[in-house]
Amino acid sequence: MKKYIIFLIAFCLTAVSCNEMLDLEADGRTSLDKIFSERNGITGYLNSCYGYCPAPYMDRASLTDEAQDADDLTAGSKFAVWYSDGVTASNYASYSADGGPWAGLYQGIRNCNVFLERIGSVDRSVTGISANEVAGWSAQAHTLRALYYLQLAKRYGAVPVLAGTYATDHDYSGDRREPFSAVVKQIVADCDAALETSVEAFGWGVPTNSFGVMTRAVPYAIKSQAATYAASPLWADGTYDWDDALDISREALGTLLANDYKLFDVVPQEDIAQNPYALYFITSSDDQRSVDKETIYQCGAQMEVWRNAGLPTTSGMLKSGPCPTQELVDSYEMQATGELPVLGYSDERHLTPIVNTASGYDPANPYEGRDPRFYASVYYNGALRTLGAGGGNTRVFDMMFVDGPYNDCEINWNMAENPPYCGILTTGGDPYAYFKPVDFAINWETLKSITFSFEYMTDATTDRFRDAGFYFVVDGSIDPNKHFKLGNLAPTNGQITLFTADLTEHMKTNFADSWNAEAYIRFDFLEQQAASYMMMRNIKVTIEYEAQEAVDPNVYTYVGAPDGISVNSRRATRTGYYLRKFNNWQSNVSNNADGAIRLFRLAEVYLNFAEAAYQAKGPDTPVDLGDGTMMSARDAVNAVRRRAGMPELPAGLSVQEFEKRYRNERRVELAFEEHRFFDVRRWNILDQTDKYVTGMRITRQSDESYTYERIGFARGCWSDKYKLYALEPEEVHKMVEHTGENWQNPGWN
Repeated sequence: MKKYIIFLIAFCLTAVSCNEMLDLEADGRTSLDKIFSERNGITGYLNSCYGYCPAPYMDRASLTDEAQDADDLTAGSKFAVWYSDGVTASNYASYSADGGPWAGLYQGIRNCNVFLERIGSVDRSVTGISANEVAGWSAQAHTLRALYYLQLAKRYGAVPVLAGTYATDHDYSGDRREPFSAVVKQIVADCDAALETSVEAFGWGVPTNSFGVMTRAVPYAIKSQAATYAASPLWADGTYDWDDALDISREALGTLLANDYKLFDVVPQEDIAQNPYALYFITSSDDQRSVDKETIYQCGAQMEVWRNAGLPTTSGMLKSGPCPTQELVDSYEMQATGELPVLGYSDERHLTPIVNTASGYDPANPYEGRDPRFYASVYYNGALRTLGAGGGNTRVFDMMFVDGPYNDCEINWNMAENPPYCGILTTGGDPYAYFKPVDFAINWETLKSITFSFEYMTDATTDRFRDAGFYFVVDGSIDPNKHFKLGNLAPTNGQITLFTADLTEHMKTNFADSWNAEAYIRFDFLEQQAASYMMMRNIKVTIEYEAQEAVDPNVYTYVGAPDGISVNSRRATRTGYYLRKFNNWQSNVSNNADGAIRLFRLAEVYLNFAEAAYQAKGPDTPVDLGDGTMMSARDAVNAVRRRAGMPELPAGLSVQEFEKRYRNERRVELAFEEHRFFDVRRWNILDQTDKYVTGMRITRQSDESYTYERIGFARGCWSDKYKLYALEPEEVHKMVEHTGENWQNPGWN
């Protein structure tokens, strides 16, 4: 392949990295010698090994039976082409979920190879690095290489395994694509090499401000997923069976649990999220795992669900994006009975459901009494959108400082405390920082009061915060005449003190005619004073109204409703449903509080273990996790269900019965996290899941009741060729010249 060869040669000759920290001279191996002769060069090259993993994103759900994308209406869109089977090898990279990541992943692998070959021979007496640092950095590189091979193999299947860098005289005619199982052997070897490193050198945590650095948990998660895939029907060749997969996932799960990994179970306030599952996906992970102890690795950025998979009634939204399918909705069980409401379909197009009469499901009230994860993941007709704020005359905004940079001060949030607090150290003469913007839409006609409040503690003997105050910044401009001084924040002698400022008259006088909802606050800690320290917590703006019109807090998707179903607008749902998972109901054009997809989390490891355990031992046979803790496949699934608030699966299910329940559980728990795309392929059921999907057209009757009609969408993206990514033709042609073999995946010629 052209890119494959060019990148190899480039690294043999120049070893030039993408990382801007490395200013390499274009003089071949001398550059590498120079880089690995000094500490900054070594750490910079390790940094260049990061950043090649394709970030998960919600759009991939639309390439599965989880969602029908509203952009299927747009001619030439990714989804219109995909659904019509218009994808070819030549255009695959333009229409896949993440382009063509082959070249980028191999570049990451090559960087890791260079690092691993070089790091072992550095002169520590010259570079000033310790043996533990060398071991820890090597473990990171091994883990990254395993991660990249996993991402390659799950997309492309058989791929070349490059365990080292190529010499300039390398004979490419002998290169071969290794089978999936051989790639997994390399993945396991790399993970084991990382885990052989001492905990002191390669530990469970990372330094502050090092979010995204490989930790000891990641290779366990990588091995668990890789072994589960290798034993699955699509890839099983006898190299890895379910006993092998069980042994790997057993160790992974047991070790993670023993090292303070646990399912996120924080009960949210009712105005924040519906349940712990919902809160988890809008909670930010952090370096120190202060609140979120479930996430193993997150490489995806914060999404804007409100904008790119939003509701038409949300100001600033662009499109409704991946609209959940009726098949996904049907997969959420009834909470009271733990039974599926729909057992299947009596027709190929899924328009006639087989209702499970024993489940308690009422087709006339289809959204009542469902799995709590349904309410956290899908906006449906009648869904409560405005949590805890449907009535009342008061709105309270929690204020958080931006992530920096700050002017003449340092701000550090301690999220481990409840409530969290920030420490503020002033470092110069004019310290100030901005709060993250929120939706300060103000109804001036009915406004009663605006107050700004916080709890604080200052230096014991100084009163340097006596001039603290803030500006409201409107339309990007600051008027110094509108600076509101808080008054004297006196020394608190180690005591937490509540401060409240009434801003009502100041706001009415200065901003009633110029205000907009995108205003934000610049907080000035003092004016031209020496260094000081202050702690703040519970920072809030409270807006109270004399009267407030009742606003319906629900979402309505029936025909003709503001968020109703449409056949001709990409801004409206195609299926009668909108994506709710990852969406904070308060997110909007001035306040994005939506979440991100985790690449690995503990719930997946539970489910990987369960899959291997029921296949190897049956649903109810206990397996030792390694420390005497016994767990069966059913126990593992029930642990995930318990966090969700669902009844346990019963004992005594056959392997076939348990498999159906397990696969449904995996579908529900991991919905919209990219797993479904790969799961239906490795299970060899793509032709059963992606041929037809459905939605629900809801009509409101004169008596305010509803009628429900299932509507269908036929697709052409279910044939065997769609089980694997296509390779770019130019790369295929190049490797035919060098090896005499056609490297293209089946069906894409």
